[in-house]
Amino acid sequence: MSSSEHLLLSRPTGSLNRKVRRRNLRQNQSPRERPRNKEMRMMFRKRDKFGMVWLVFGLAFIVASCGGGTVAPPPPKGGAPQAVAKKVEPAKVEEKKEPEKKEEAEYQYNPTGKADPFKPFIQLTPVRELVRTAPLTPLQKYDISQLKLVAILSTPEGNIALVEDSTGRGYFVKRGTEIGKNDGKVTKILKDRIIIEELYSDVWGQTKKNEVYLLLHKIEEGGES
Repeated sequence: MSSSEHLLLSRPTGSLNRKVRRRNLRQNQSPRERPRNKEMRMMFRKRDKFGMVWLVFGLAFIVASCGGGTVAPPPPKGGAPQAVAKKVEPAKVEEKKEPEKKEEAEYQYNPTGKADPFKPFIQLTPVRELVRTAPLTPLQKYDISQLKLVAILSTPEGNIALVEDSTGRGYFVKRGTEIGKNDGKVTKILKDRIIIEELYSDVWGQTKKNEVYLLLHKIEEGGES
């Protein structure tokens, strides 16, 4: 066995078959077809090279479009510089100053020329006082509270009452007698009291009636009242 045959036998069967087929194909080709086949092989090789170039450009474009830009420089050695913490001073709060209170002068009430606050604002005026023409009787000069009923007498003409003033002077009164400072008039004389009616005219001009009772003052044993 020759060395060439031994080499062919030592190669793999697949590659050997391919080479045998190529050799048989070249032997079977005519001299005219061989240059043509050579040109086709050259054309395929150029096409493969051109395709590889476009493939490389395409891959580069894809990488660039997917964010493959410039790589950020690595951080400097020794670690990042630590930020220096600044002391924050608290904001100054201005103290509000309270306004100074002015001492007010003490108020003193001066009643001169002013109405008495303890008297009623609306005062009733006796009706008889407006039309009075006759002089006042002694009983009309006293307030009813200053008079004292000491006795009641029964007569055919009716009951008669005996009243005394603050000095002890006695006066007989009967029905219709005018008595008191407010122009009162005796309307009834009962067994234990007399009823005095006072007429007033209010601020609206209406006449008002006010009844006052003068009770009988009982005399105790021993003559003292």
